Amino acid sequence: MKQTIAHKIIATEEKNISKLFFEKGKIYTFLNPVSYLTAVKEKKLFEKFDGIFADGSRLVFAILCLYGRKVTRRSFDMVGIAPALFSFANDMGKSVYFIGAEQNEIEKAVDIFKAHYPKMIVAGFRNGFFKDDYEIGEEVKRVVQMQPDYLIVGMGACKQEQMLLRIHDAGYEGLGFTCGGFLRQTSLNKINFYPAWADRWNLRFAYRMIKEKHTRSRYILATFKFPLRFLKERITGR
Repeated sequence: MKQTIAHKIIATEEKNISKLFFEKGKIYTFLNPVSYLTAVKEKKLFEKFDGIFADGSRLVFAILCLYGRKVTRRSFDMVGIAPALFSFANDMGKSVYFIGAEQNEIEKAVDIFKAHYPKMIVAGFRNGFFKDDYEIGEEVKRVVQMQPDYLIVGMGACKQEQMLLRIHDAGYEGLGFTCGGFLRQTSLNKINFYPAWADRWNLRFAYRMIKEKHTRSRYILATFKFPLRFLKERITGR
């Protein structure tokens, strides 16, 4: 049977999260029902990652129903892996490099991280918009030369995976994660983007639809298209 994206998520679930931050030379990404629709078209790209985490209760539920496996929802934000990683980096004096969001947004986000994790070393940061491939190449060389302990990339589905993979393949030996819109969300002058009720009732997608108009069409599309596409992949492996 052909391996599906869900198989990759299930395999990632078997990792010991408490030991994850000690890993070197590995890269991880996250998928929700919206980004899954993109990932299923770009399997060769996502297969090159050392792991994929399920970021979304609907994706977790779909895996349980069609694969009979229970996985944990994990995201790279302040209700997911981010606070654990930043706390570890803060306690151990580890360095982190950030790529993503617009320039003013990444600057605000980094200032917020520094305020909450003063002993975490911010090795550097850059916005996620590049003029051409030359600029991308220069950034790749910069990160590889610096070799920060952790690399966080948030540029949107596929672009962030392509960037992280390119840096990894160029010789980056640290641990890398994609983070979607986390950097932009953090720039809104708060460390916790989601209110308590959204976390408690697993309504983060609903809160994003309220706060971020550009996400509405994507979530509506995923509501109807994701279940059918997920079922097709489960049946056909494609």
